[in-house]
Amino acid sequence: MTTFGIPREVRDLEMRVGLTPATVLALKQAGHTVYVEKNAGLGAGFADEDYRQAGAAIVYNAAELYGRADIIAKIARPTIHEHTLFRPQQTIFSFLHLAVASPDIVQALSDREITAIAYEMIADQDGQHPVLLPASEVAGRMAPLIAGQLLRSDHDGIGILLGGIPGVPPAAVVILGAGILGTNAARAFVGLGAEVVVLDKAVHALRQLEAKLPNQVTTMVANTFNLQRATQFADVLIGAVHLPGSRAPIVVSQEMVHQMRPGSVIIDFSIDEGGCIATSRPTTLRDPAYLVEGVVHHCVPNVTAACARTTSYAIANAALPYLLAVGEHGLPAAIAQEPALKSGINLYCGQLAHSAMSGTNFLKGT
Repeated sequence: MTTFGIPREVRDLEMRVGLTPATVLALKQAGHTVYVEKNAGLGAGFADEDYRQAGAAIVYNAAELYGRADIIAKIARPTIHEHTLFRPQQTIFSFLHLAVASPDIVQALSDREITAIAYEMIADQDGQHPVLLPASEVAGRMAPLIAGQLLRSDHDGIGILLGGIPGVPPAAVVILGAGILGTNAARAFVGLGAEVVVLDKAVHALRQLEAKLPNQVTTMVANTFNLQRATQFADVLIGAVHLPGSRAPIVVSQEMVHQMRPGSVIIDFSIDEGGCIATSRPTTLRDPAYLVEGVVHHCVPNVTAACARTTSYAIANAALPYLLAVGEHGLPAAIAQEPALKSGINLYCGQLAHSAMSGTNFLKGT
């Protein structure tokens, strides 16, 4: 059987955890050994004792954890410090976003012959991303909570109440992307009474959105003309553009941002893939917002860490079938059982293994 390790995340205010006690119990019941670094789940409300009761062993530092585990299950892309802890030929499951990562992470993964599986790139035959999906749902439903705070006058916002009141119109919310995140954001904003406009290049995605929210949203095809119009009236602009394995395209120029009203708000959820708005740059939960052209920008790559318990449950539940398959069968055989795994393999034994990154797929024949 296989040894799994769940490290404590080390990025600032990263409170999510790779596995919950419930998913640890599932691994234990399948005959696997699970090590959890001390206080790994504390930020998400899981005590070490919760993991012990689920059958995990607690280790007291990251070096010991990485040294013992065959498979590492984490959330955030490894830091420079964590690179030094990799054990040769280890397997790492995580959100990686290597297309926008510094070269040192790819070099470290290659040097240690790591098999790196990116949660955000695991895709089923229908093109859905089953591990990314619940994280996108959480982010979308958080959007009105973030926007409502940033619109406040005491937060440099324009001072608009999202839902308005009788005689005073609500905020105009423009969402770029009708995928899972955009759809959840649209539903949440509509629920608060905002005026919602959604743009996407794919008309079928807009049609699906209108079917889910009939007569509640306005949809527009995402072309330059419509983007210019929409940014002019947006009180809140949501970036929800996603291209798995690639850098997000810039769809809103600085000139478009310049024409927005001072005090309006941009929330770029695409920032973990580089951002889809020209004026976006990564921020943190500790210091999440900044002003450009008088517009409040919020661009936190790990924004769902603010709802760490919900997000940890969601991601761990979605990832569990893939962890179980690899733990029981090894990666090549696991792909036959869970074909979606194949698209998530960024490196295999240190070799680039995804066409989006290298043009070569080392597991093409499996």
